[in-house]
Amino acid sequence: MSKRGWLLFAAMSVIWGVPYLFIKVAVGELTPSSLVLCRTGLAALILLPIAAARGELRPLLKHWKPLLAFTVSELAVPWLLLSEAETHLSSSLTGLLIAAVPLVGAVLGWVTRTDRLDARRLAGLGVGLLGVVALAGLDLGRGNAVALVELAVVAVGYALGPFILAHGLSGAPRIGVTAAALTLTALVYLPVGVAQFPHAWPKASVLASVAVLALLCTAIAFLLFYVLIDEVGPVRSTVITYVNPAVAVVLGVLFLDESLTWSIAAGFALILAGSVLATRRSRPAPVAAPAKVYTVDGS
Repeated sequence: MSKRGWLLFAAMSVIWGVPYLFIKVAVGELTPSSLVLCRTGLAALILLPIAAARGELRPLLKHWKPLLAFTVSELAVPWLLLSEAETHLSSSLTGLLIAAVPLVGAVLGWVTRTDRLDARRLAGLGVGLLGVVALAGLDLGRGNAVALVELAVVAVGYALGPFILAHGLSGAPRIGVTAAALTLTALVYLPVGVAQFPHAWPKASVLASVAVLALLCTAIAFLLFYVLIDEVGPVRSTVITYVNPAVAVVLGVLFLDESLTWSIAAGFALILAGSVLATRRSRPAPVAAPAKVYTVDGS
């Protein structure tokens, strides 16, 4: 992976490792539907005027089918289920379970024959998964079963999103796609989200969490993520979810008093090693020298 790719990889690993903390804080006073409405609505208010000024909304009409599919798989369903799951699970465990996204993405790439899984990349995915297991250091059977299923659906959606973006929306303007998807999601959740708003103003920490989720983790994050997909491909881009859990665990320990165990050190090392292997481009097969062709005179 190029230097630019690594910089984008590092930035997205941090930016999308942060939401689990702020979602956990926000759902303390907001319902999942209200949180999704606030997050998508605020981000849409920022990006929609920019997309309109750049003339990037009208061209989306011919891409409406993949746009709807992207909206459902990347935003509307996953963000609701993710918020709902965090009402039952810790932010760090939630982040750890989302690390299954690269595995789903790798299967999609293999099934559709859009990406090749050589031995090194398979080993990287396996090492990264072992890191997630070591980092968890807990019995998942103790968790809420419904929340675990919800996170499994989230993982599938997060893997489908980049795939749809790369293959169904490759010719669509990226800011327009983001703005339209956020707007559609906000409109869907508008009735329920407004009806479930708390009667009193939430705490300052909740309001700040919503602002960070909307601005940094949504508007800015998606713009950077598109650049990352263009740089390293849709399958490799999902490997950021191997590093996201590390960020989620650190933040959960520092700010939410979630447990810190010996397995975290081993998990960090395995996750980083797996990320390096899984994101490294395969070397092209050597080209055999053309056989010498002899003419009738032996030359």
